[in-house]
Amino acid sequence: MKLLALETANEQCSVSIVDETQELFFQLDTRAKAQTQTILPMIEQGFAQTEIATQDLTAIAFSRGPGSFSGVRINAAVTQALAWSNDIPVIPVSTLQALAQAAYRIEGLTEVTAILDARMSEVYVASFKLNDQNVMQAVDEEQLLNYTDAQLAVKYQLVGSGSELVDPQQTQYKNLSATAQDIAFIARELAKQEQWLSAELALPVYLRDNAWKKIAEQGKQS
Repeated sequence: MKLLALETANEQCSVSIVDETQELFFQLDTRAKAQTQTILPMIEQGFAQTEIATQDLTAIAFSRGPGSFSGVRINAAVTQALAWSNDIPVIPVSTLQALAQAAYRIEGLTEVTAILDARMSEVYVASFKLNDQNVMQAVDEEQLLNYTDAQLAVKYQLVGSGSELVDPQQTQYKNLSATAQDIAFIARELAKQEQWLSAELALPVYLRDNAWKKIAEQGKQS
């Protein structure tokens, strides 16, 4: 098994390559909104360093959102292009689930409510618990909520950029952010069960109405 994992949904860029048991490559660029310039060179560097070619991949995993509109689009577009041209399946991973996984990886937290600033006085939110495979699994649905409604949706320790917006007392983990390492860890378990999709289904998830539509279509009645 060889997996390529991409994360650009959080206004940063990271790439990871893993096999069944270990991480073979990881690189992170924390510069905000530099994904379009860095994602392809980082992938190429990963292939060169590991001596792996695109056609050697079992699947390509990507952070499918919700998150930064442009970042989510970049992630999905690059994944779909690589997967389609090489007939490789894809594994979409929730950005919120990846954030929860990062909370476990970095802080050892096993029950969290992952919450991301969605701008416009709203947040993306969902809660997760660790399973027996050390993967954070959702215990409720992902939602886009205003701050007041989000307070009612909180089940566990808040983590992520929306934490302070919903509860000013919970700021300890507001700077936690997922990387391709977390995407790769979750995707590895899914790949073991061949839980993947065809390349054309490498689609972003935004949660906000109309966000998925092309600019020319936004505002039209569906």
